[in-house]
Amino acid sequence: MPHHRESHLVARIGWLRAAVLGANDGIVSTASLIIGVAASGASRSSLLVSGIAGLVAGAMSMAAGEYVSVSSQSDTERADLDRERQELATQPEAELDELAGFYVERGVEPDLARSVATQMMARDALGAHARDELHITELTTARPVTAAFTSAATFTAGALLPVVLAAVLPTGVTVAGEAVGSILFLALLGWIGARAGGASPARPVLRVVFWGALAMAITAGIGRLVGASV
Repeated sequence: MPHHRESHLVARIGWLRAAVLGANDGIVSTASLIIGVAASGASRSSLLVSGIAGLVAGAMSMAAGEYVSVSSQSDTERADLDRERQELATQPEAELDELAGFYVERGVEPDLARSVATQMMARDALGAHARDELHITELTTARPVTAAFTSAATFTAGALLPVVLAAVLPTGVTVAGEAVGSILFLALLGWIGARAGGASPARPVLRVVFWGALAMAITAGIGRLVGASV
């Protein structure tokens, strides 16, 4: 009997989350930094130094943060699998009953559930329990290195946009130009993320634009206050 394989959007969750987070953080944090410095009356060279420093520091921070946090998830998954492996070795009958119970809860008749559980454990006992008890699958398993590189790369890509704007915009319109340009970048990012995930783009676009605009407005206000007091 031919095996019908399907491609599902949920397979993109791992890298899509890290990519959207990295690019969004790159745009918002770097644009906010540049806007805050520009609002204080700083020179173009100061804006570029601030922007590039924020880009490098942010990319490294994103990579380290993602690696550490996803590694913690991976450690937890590994510990659960080790414990399950030990239970399968010492209590195989109890584990069989447990697996059959999961199938019964999903609506399978008890006798059939036990028969299915027996076959599943004969083929791959740990895999069956990982999937049906621990909910660990190939699609959801933690990948620290992938998450770290994805976040760093997308943060850099996002942060480059406001840095380029700072380099090319006339000094007198830097704050307004950075704000407008970065909001447009955020809207595009929200749309791309929604399309990649198969969702309607309206809500993601509004979400990223709102929080990005709020962050930039706050830093612009702080920059003006600092600039006025210095």
